Amino acid sequence: MSVYNILCFLSFAAMVIALINSKFGRMQTTIAITAGAMILSLFILIAGHSGWFNLLHIASHTMAQINFEDFLLQGILGFLLFAGGLGIKLPHFADQKWEITILALGSTLFSTFFIGFALYEICQFIHLDLDLVFCLLFGALISPTDPIAVLAIVKKLKAPQRVSTQVEGESLFNDGFGLVIFVTIFTVAFSGNEPSVSGVVSLFLQEAVGGIAYGLVLGLVFHYLISSTNDHSMELLLTICIPTAGYAFAEVLEVSGPLAMVVSSIMIGNWTRYVGFSKESTEHMDHFWELVDEFLNGILFLLIGMSLLLFEFHIQDLIMISIAIPLVLLARFLSVWIPFQGFKRFRKYNPWTVPILTWGGLRGGLALAMALSIPHGKYFVSYHHIDVKEIIMVMTYAVVLFSILIQGSTIIPLINKAKVAQKKMDDAELESKPASANKQK
Repeated sequence: MSVYNILCFLSFAAMVIALINSKFGRMQTTIAITAGAMILSLFILIAGHSGWFNLLHIASHTMAQINFEDFLLQGILGFLLFAGGLGIKLPHFADQKWEITILALGSTLFSTFFIGFALYEICQFIHLDLDLVFCLLFGALISPTDPIAVLAIVKKLKAPQRVSTQVEGESLFNDGFGLVIFVTIFTVAFSGNEPSVSGVVSLFLQEAVGGIAYGLVLGLVFHYLISSTNDHSMELLLTICIPTAGYAFAEVLEVSGPLAMVVSSIMIGNWTRYVGFSKESTEHMDHFWELVDEFLNGILFLLIGMSLLLFEFHIQDLIMISIAIPLVLLARFLSVWIPFQGFKRFRKYNPWTVPILTWGGLRGGLALAMALSIPHGKYFVSYHHIDVKEIIMVMTYAVVLFSILIQGSTIIPLINKAKVAQKKMDDAELESKPASANKQK
């Protein structure tokens, strides 16, 4: 069976789960699809090991045919980021520019090294000889919040504006910086070369700054192309060219395609939407990209759930899972709580901001794709002879599943509390305005 046929059947399965959930369930669609795929994978595993029927080999072989890393990073990522960025309101970003910048850069860096060094010390304590560089590599791939998972789950819950902007903005922009950290540590781990300051700076400028600059040029070019035609179909077709040819050309230029998609989509959504598109085309664009986003997210989250079929577990893997999940949550909390102690000196925030940013900092397919890029069969943990890639993959998968299924499904009460608190803050601000006005008179 070809990869195309496999994806066709998987997309059908994702839509069936989504339909059943819409009729009988109340879960968010992507959570329902992930949970359904995981339940199906567990059933296949249990049935295969129990000898009921032999679907395990067929299912595992089918999943192995799909290169998840290429499918996401070289395929649908551009579409998902472009679709997500179209709905971003630039004035909201401008209001939170410092918070988003520090969370996207400083918090990601802090979390990477906190997880790396803490994991290394824990491994030494339990006599698991996992090198520091591999612990840091796990910290680098798991620290950036996944824009796909965040936009798919948190954005639709209608959190207070500032909180929502912080969560969305950080997730959209921290992947570029996180990629630089990951690539640098990856180079140290598997090439033996020690990174230089100039090399790291050069890589950051090329990937992150280059991606932003390319996104600006890309958005500008397509703004004028869209504005030059009154054909509704052509206007919509031109937007498709951005995450296809535009994303592919970013690889040729060796700049960050994800950042370029975010920047260009924000330009199209905040500039071209109002002066380049006709009213009819704007409505069609929103409906079209919402449909694309829902369809591709369905396939992606189904693949995340079905990826369980690709793993072989050892007892050490279960121990590392029990360590990884609380460690990542602690690192996330500290990386958010620390900068907000400084932010609070200049601005008043919703009291539920830190809990929502902590619990809503979801991980998803991007972390799995980076983990899959680690070479297989090259490095092993001493004494146990377990592949380093297996340990990192299992920890990553556990954190991703916990993030999507547990955090994603239980964040609603936090957001509801934030809405109540925000209403009280707004009412108090309205009441204080007449009083301050009277004092001035």
